[in-house]
Parts: sequence; C-alpha cells; structure tokens
Amino acid sequence: MKTSFSFLLLLSGLLGTTLSQENLEGKAFVFPLASSIVFVKLKMDLQKPLTSFTVCERFQTEETRPFALFSYATERDDNEFLLHTNKPNRLSVFMKQGIINFDLSKIPTSSTCKEHLCFTWESETGLAGLWWNGQPLPRKILMKDHVVQGNASIVLGQEQDSFGGQFDANQCFVGEIEDVYFWDRVLQPDEICRVWHNRVVPHPLINWRELYYETHGDVIVAPSNICAVKEKACQQA
Repeated sequence: MKTSFSFLLLLSGLLGTTLSQENLEGKAFVFPLASSIVFVKLKMDLQKPLTSFTVCERFQTEETRPFALFSYATERDDNEFLLHTNKPNRLSVFMKQGIINFDLSKIPTSSTCKEHLCFTWESETGLAGLWWNGQPLPRKILMKDHVVQGNASIVLGQEQDSFGGQFDANQCFVGEIEDVYFWDRVLQPDEICRVWHNRVVPHPLINWRELYYETHGDVIVAPSNICAVKEKACQQA
C-alpha cells in the first residue's frame, strides 16, 4: 500500500525535516555551510534494478577540497553510485568497487555561471560517459555487466557512508545545486544538449520540474542565479 503524501508531510514535521513536492524550475538548493546535517534527500519511485541511466545536475561552489555531488546508496552498498570530486579539475565516479576519473582541466569554464554535468552509464558494455558544460569527454569503462539496485537512498550535499546516513562534514558540499534529473536510460547527445539548455527531455525518474524531496538542516530553496545559456556551446557530435 502506498503512503499518502499528506501523511509523509505530517511525519516529516514531527521529525524536524521539510518534505515537499513541487516544480523547482528557476530555483536552486543552497547549501550555505559545511556541516554533516545539511543535505537534501530525493525521492525516486524505482524498485527494479537499473542496467542503464543518465544523471544530470547544475552546481556552483567555491570549495577546492573533496565533496560529493550525487550519492546513490542501497542497503547492500553505500557506494552503489557516487559522483565525487577528489581534487580540483577531476570528477571521480564510484560504482561499488569500481572507480573512474575524468580530467576536467581542459574543459572551458561554464558560460552559465554554474557548472553543468551529465553522466551516462550502461551495463552491457560498461561504457560510462561524462558531459561537462555541454562538452563530451572521452568515454571510459565502469563495472561491465553490473546491475545497479533499486530502492535507493539518494542524497545531495553529502556522501553516504551507510544507507541514508553516516555523513562526514569534510566531504560535504557547500554551494548551490539545481536542475537535477535522472533517467533509466542513456540519453542521446542531442537530448543531453537539450538538458544543458534547460529544455524538457521526457520521462525522468527524478524531475526538477516535479521534484519530490526532503530538506535537512539549513538548506535554502532560493531563486536561481544562473546566467543565460549560450545556444552554440553544446557539442552534439
């Protein structure tokens, strides 16, 4: 039996959290300080395992230390899938025991005032791709034939060292995150360009325009300060 949204709102109030479902177009999550209790939990209705997916988001930070951008944990593995920066100009992707790194040092600075990324993965070949500010990087291999489990705990702003918790303030995100989407398939290059231009690509499981989320600590939902996207910047080839 499904739990009603009104019941979840009541429960979240009793627990001291804020649970919402709304269109966040033109808004951003602001993570104003380094803390182990400042984060956002995203709700995604997915019980079945994943053999492919695409995740996209836009963010802005002044941090140069390591921090987590997207943490997908299951009861079996807290690193079922993790986007993480271990050092400036490098994005690390963890999937269970697997890890790959992308060098961002040659990618131009964002023309939108915020960095934008889309990461794609599919199980059959293990091909993993990263698009950064509309530019595709060389693809890599990650966990060929692996299946990503469903029923996940998805967190923005912290790295989960256990299912839904055990956060470390030294790995937290400080800054702004917006335009978060997740599909259960690999998007085509023209679709990723549409996402970068903040246009609709159908049927995301996590949809920024209809986001089901729960804020904890001092997270603020504020108007976006994003600049205009330049139409010619995204490479579709």
